[in-house]
Amino acid sequence: MSAAGHIIVVPGQEITSVQGYLRGHGTYVEEGTDGGPPKLLACVAGVVERVNKLISVRPIKSRYIGEVGDLVVGRVTEVQSKRWSVEVGAHRSAVLMLSSVNLPGGQQRMRTYEDQLQMRSFFQEHDLISAEVQQVNSDGGIALHTRSLKYGKLENGQLVSVPPVLIRRLKQHVVSLPDTGVDVILGTNGNVWISRTPPEEWKGKEEGDAAGTGSVAPKAETLTRQRKQHAETVKSGALVTAGLRGYEQWPRQGYRTQLSLPPFYALRSST
Repeated sequence: MSAAGHIIVVPGQEITSVQGYLRGHGTYVEEGTDGGPPKLLACVAGVVERVNKLISVRPIKSRYIGEVGDLVVGRVTEVQSKRWSVEVGAHRSAVLMLSSVNLPGGQQRMRTYEDQLQMRSFFQEHDLISAEVQQVNSDGGIALHTRSLKYGKLENGQLVSVPPVLIRRLKQHVVSLPDTGVDVILGTNGNVWISRTPPEEWKGKEEGDAAGTGSVAPKAETLTRQRKQHAETVKSGALVTAGLRGYEQWPRQGYRTQLSLPPFYALRSST
């Protein structure tokens, strides 16, 4: 079975009987009948992936498996000594070290005991943040960092969760929708953040703060009714078009799809 160029298999389905391929995750080898060649079969339901001679099956439903450089959206679950625990949908919580965040004023120095006492002024329990995967350990543990102006605490928006398999790794995971004032962050862990587009004066403040010349303006602000409607339309479109596997155009495509639906159907798709 194939969709958009991808081969989808179910457990026990034959992938290939051609010799020379290597068995990867989600596959197993079964001896051929009547002296025939061995067969490579799938042991999970998912999408067949091939890298040179290595064949594996990526499950349709699975926990998030991090890769270095991934942009993720997660929720802070605990503030510990010199670190935060962040739920990103993986088999275990990710870790954000105090040394992996920007200090006020963009200072470049060793973290001190006073910085540890002020950790909740950066992030506290239940905060939503965007971050980048800095390291993936051999046991699957994920280390994050937010040492960039494009990462940090998320406000003025809402969260939509989809299966991680639907979000491809793209060149650009932050999409701005023209004429709506809405930005979309496509987390590779399946969390999609929909928020207002930051005003230009905020960006200027942040750049000044990074250079140590100013402070970032408070970002918590009540959204207008029109912006809320735009965000809700994008959210509904994300759920409607999630099956497009998170390619670059789906936020815009989902938004246009929702605008073309009668209000009754648009409302049902968002519930």
